[in-house]
Amino acid sequence: MIDPLLEIMRLLRDPDTGCEWDKVQTFKTIAPYTIEEAYEVADAIERDDMVSLRDELGDLLLQVVFHSQIAADHGKFDFQDVVTAICDKMTRRHPHIFGEADESPGWEQIKAGEREQSGQSSALDGVALALPALLRAQKIQKRASRVGFDWPDKAPVKEKLLEELDEVEAASSDEQVHEEIGDLLFSAVNLARHYKVDAERALADATAKFTKRFNLVEASLDKDMQEMSIQELEAEWQKAKTSLATG
Repeated sequence: MIDPLLEIMRLLRDPDTGCEWDKVQTFKTIAPYTIEEAYEVADAIERDDMVSLRDELGDLLLQVVFHSQIAADHGKFDFQDVVTAICDKMTRRHPHIFGEADESPGWEQIKAGEREQSGQSSALDGVALALPALLRAQKIQKRASRVGFDWPDKAPVKEKLLEELDEVEAASSDEQVHEEIGDLLFSAVNLARHYKVDAERALADATAKFTKRFNLVEASLDKDMQEMSIQELEAEWQKAKTSLATG
């Protein structure tokens, strides 16, 4: 069933008769769309919208086909090579299913072996640069922790977070504030990890909670927010919190 889609993309990329937009695209120009489609898949899952999920998965599949066709146009690889590579990887990572191992040696152990074979010597190699900053910080910290580079418990992590907050206060230039805020956020992710909380999920939930409360405050007002004092807004905010908590 994939063949019709492959043929559509081949025709769209045809240098003579193809679509003017499609045939000039590159890996770099398409990459933002690929990321956007992945987020739209996640959004459909979050909303439990199966019709949208079906459509968004199709859009994401199109991105894979698009990248594969660009690669084929340059003689690098094609869609079948992509399929072969992921099939090889999945069978290699499940030797207890597809091989002779009695049990799985562990996903991370297998991935570490793959990184070593590909010449990636650092424990931090292979964490994608294009990940959202919060998620990448979390993955980097987990990698460092696996080789023993980690605090033994929560107490020093909390102390480090407070230390970073003090350093934000002490910063004397925009550049220093930028750096110290980054350190503060990195430490907050570390604290979440020590509490076994997914920092990315926790921030998403906090943002959703703020949005719901803000919308409730906004709907309850009979005048512009900009005309109100912070004390008045805080009072309305507390009403919204109470309303949502009891509703």
